[in-house]
Amino acid sequence: QVQLVESGGGLVQAGGSLRLSCAASTRTFSNYAMSWFRQAPGKEREFVAAISRSGGSTNYADSLKGRFLISRDNAKNTVYLQSNSLEPEDTAVYYCAAERTGTIYRTPTRTDEYDYWGQGTQVTVSS
Repeated sequence: QVQLVESGGGLVQAGGSLRLSCAASTRTFSNYAMSWFRQAPGKEREFVAAISRSGGSTNYADSLKGRFLISRDNAKNTVYLQSNSLEPEDTAVYYCAAERTGTIYRTPTRTDEYDYWGQGTQVTVSS
């Protein structure tokens, strides 16, 4: 069982930035592809970004390219999401997820592909 704990959410004004972190409780963090999803009130959970086991491959939702950056530090068992130029429409609960995979460059984008989920961190962007 892998536990994922997100942090770094909060209230920010439009145009501001936040850096989200997700710490994983596993000794084999580098065996997991990692991702961020988000869910706004009344909406389905949507894909934000994914990063492969080594960090050599990344994948982003088309609408978020250029504003969001996913990275990971395998020595710290942590994945990050740098969010810039935030808009009120980015308001949501942000979740990190982990998929155990043998494929080095895999970056899954569907919720059903992931094995573990964090509890989420709230991001609120005011106008």
